[in-house]
Amino acid sequence: MKINPSVLYLCTFLLAFSATTYAQNHNSEKPDQTAIVKQQLEENSLFDKTLQKIKKEVDAEIAKGIDVPVPKDLAGGYTHERHKKNYATAQNAGDLYRIEKDEKYAIYIKEMLMQYAAMFPELPLHPEERSYARGKLFWQSLNDSNWLVAMSQAYGSIYDYLDKKERDQLEKDLFLPYADFLSLENPKFFNRIHNHSTWGNAAVGMIGLVMNNDELVNRALYGMKNTNISEDARDDDGGRILKQGQKAGFLANLEEAFSPSGYYTEGPYYQRYAMYPFIMFAKALEDKRPDIKIFEHKDGVLIKAVNAILNLTDADGDFFPLNDAQKGMSIYNQSIVIAVDAAYYYGDRSPGLLSVAQKQGRVTLDEAGKAVAQAIQSGEIQDFEKSSLNLSDGPEGNKGGITILRQGKPGNNYSLVYKYTSQGDSHGHYDKLSFSFYNEGEEIIQDYGFARFVNIEPKKGGGYLKENTSWAKQSIAHNTIVQNETSHFDGDFDTGSKYNPELYFSDFTLNDIKIVSAIDTNAYPGTKMHRTMVMLENELFQNPVILDIFRLEGEKENQYDLPFYYQGQIIDTNFEINMPEQLQKLGSKNGYQHLWVESRGKAGESNTKFTWSNNRRFYTLTQALGSKDRVILGRIGATDPEFNLRRDPVFISRKEKAKDALFITVLEPHGSYDPVTELGKNSFSQVKDLRVITDTPEYTAVQITGHNGERILFLMSNEETSVDEQHQLIINKEEFKWDGPYTIINK
Repeated sequence: MKINPSVLYLCTFLLAFSATTYAQNHNSEKPDQTAIVKQQLEENSLFDKTLQKIKKEVDAEIAKGIDVPVPKDLAGGYTHERHKKNYATAQNAGDLYRIEKDEKYAIYIKEMLMQYAAMFPELPLHPEERSYARGKLFWQSLNDSNWLVAMSQAYGSIYDYLDKKERDQLEKDLFLPYADFLSLENPKFFNRIHNHSTWGNAAVGMIGLVMNNDELVNRALYGMKNTNISEDARDDDGGRILKQGQKAGFLANLEEAFSPSGYYTEGPYYQRYAMYPFIMFAKALEDKRPDIKIFEHKDGVLIKAVNAILNLTDADGDFFPLNDAQKGMSIYNQSIVIAVDAAYYYGDRSPGLLSVAQKQGRVTLDEAGKAVAQAIQSGEIQDFEKSSLNLSDGPEGNKGGITILRQGKPGNNYSLVYKYTSQGDSHGHYDKLSFSFYNEGEEIIQDYGFARFVNIEPKKGGGYLKENTSWAKQSIAHNTIVQNETSHFDGDFDTGSKYNPELYFSDFTLNDIKIVSAIDTNAYPGTKMHRTMVMLENELFQNPVILDIFRLEGEKENQYDLPFYYQGQIIDTNFEINMPEQLQKLGSKNGYQHLWVESRGKAGESNTKFTWSNNRRFYTLTQALGSKDRVILGRIGATDPEFNLRRDPVFISRKEKAKDALFITVLEPHGSYDPVTELGKNSFSQVKDLRVITDTPEYTAVQITGHNGERILFLMSNEETSVDEQHQLIINKEEFKWDGPYTIINK
């Protein structure tokens, strides 16, 4: 193989090029290498594009001058945002100084740090008293940790530029007391399993590495002992407060928060946030403490976590909003840029990651970013393939999980997200066996996400709103069964944290069928919930459809509600809509107080059909409900005088006074509408009839009949999942035999 000499030199040079985002190696570049560095950057367009963008931003900030205001504001306020801008700019200036050796960047960082060092010794706690762990520069210690993570990198970048007297002053007046404040003075912030603690651990550890302070590094890695924190010290942001003798620190967070498959128990939104400190501290450790082999820890879980979070996205790269989550957060966040580059560089150099980096349009200004940019430029890029998969939850992978079913063609892909995880710590919701459904990047059946306006100061300073507890976390806010208008585990965090559903089985081996089934027996004591979801491609349908089988076995009669939070405009129903002149609330508590009732009616005589349109496509829910069942059309927004909630619609199926119950639903995407030609195609459902053929504790059989008379028969064992188990079922004198937990027969 012929090797380009310039590429060979670049690979050799990378061994000497100090990682700017590590900010730990204090050896400066030799002056005569600067021109060579710039030459290599010009040959690497993505790296150079990132460099020039950051240089423009930093130069503009330097021109404005340094402002280190006395802290007073919540998130979104001037002082809060100014200190955020300061640490981000200083970090970027450090990158530029490493690469370009322009002294103005070192001077800028030095002057800023000296101003902070002059302020910090007399700085009291932040005046806003909303946090369980008040910060100094910010209203919560979490943001102070953000500051120290970034400033440790800036400090490391100019470490050799400063003289010993200057370093001693900064470490004595600023960095060492800041590290002690975040850890020794805030043990319930620092010593637990939570994304907050990960940030605190990384902040203390990274500044410890720059300062060559082994005590700080060990404190960060292994936590603090004898902190005397009681369980009742848990704060509003939750997290597991560790008891005496339990592991704490960065390594404990790495081990406890991630499953072996890389799923982060708080969900992808907070995984995205935590990936920054996880990756940044890991890179620093790899540079200064390679003996720890951090990227190999727990079987390389950090690299697996990057693959997991990329799979937890829709076609646009937005994260599925599981648990507390803001919609629209995506792979374009800087945390994911850092994670993708690191996973490529420290992992197996997967070419699929390069396509993600190319979409992100920027790289980190270090060896990892250079390697990614060079590989893209060399044509090594491949698509990142997202397919159906299971992601386990829990440190040992035995606390439920997430399954993503994917089917379709380029430009018309479908994703179903099935959630049967553990509680997910404080950011978890009471939504066992819930799902959401996507067509490309469009939400068709949505998960609400959280009730919060991040960094929007008029909305409670950008913090969580009370409706996050009264609505977003409650079971009725999700697409799952709600029994007797009470949330799963009665909405109790400690109870919910003890239990999790279990995967019954899944199968992705067939091209036209993707299936997952899970069971929960603890969300409602005395009631077993078993939900099976099938993504099915068949000539009967224009697009893949979802067959949803939700079985309930109760010890007593209950009311069961099954909501579907659809997105779009109602097109047609086969049941009567009775809209009241005056809206009433659906209930009084557990989230029901936030739903307006727009219509109540009886289920359809044979099947209940509900059709709506979204983004020029049609969707139909066909349900096999009983004659006594009810249908409710509702809308979010009741008991919300400050308009903190979105006014989204919902379709609810209700069974009253039912001990055992079965909800059978087909979710069918079909047709299209062109507003230019004003033509609608295939706007009617292709399902003529949906019925339950048999349902016993042992077996369930469902039949779907199309308008052309063709039938699909789905047969499933409710008690046995072995692929070798042989089954025999007689239905209407017709015998069916199959192996494994299910079969599908076309008739």
